[in-house]
Amino acid sequence: QVQLVESGGGSVQAGGSLRLSCAASGSIYSRTYLGWFRQAPGKEREGVAAIDTRDGKVSYADSLKGRFTISQDNAKNTVYLQMNNLEPEDTGMYYCAAAPSLYAWLLPASYRYWGQGTQVTVSS
Repeated sequence: QVQLVESGGGSVQAGGSLRLSCAASGSIYSRTYLGWFRQAPGKEREGVAAIDTRDGKVSYADSLKGRFTISQDNAKNTVYLQMNNLEPEDTGMYYCAAAPSLYAWLLPASYRYWGQGTQVTVSS
């Protein structure tokens, strides 16, 4: 079992920044991969970024490269998502997810464990 707790969401104006945190606990094997996903009202959940906690290899959604950065602090069992130059279109619930193995880095169905999410609201 894996427990994931997200934090760091909030309301910002366009152009602002937020850093989300995902504190992970439980089976180390089951959280080999940690990913960030988001879901806007009325839209499907989409992958934002993911990291292989063993070697730090990362993957990003093409549309978000350059604005979002995923990183990890293994000592704290925490993964971060730094979001810069935020746009109103970035508004949504952001989720952290974990998986022992993947067949697709940013596909929600690849992930077994999910946190409760943290809300991000960007105003224009």
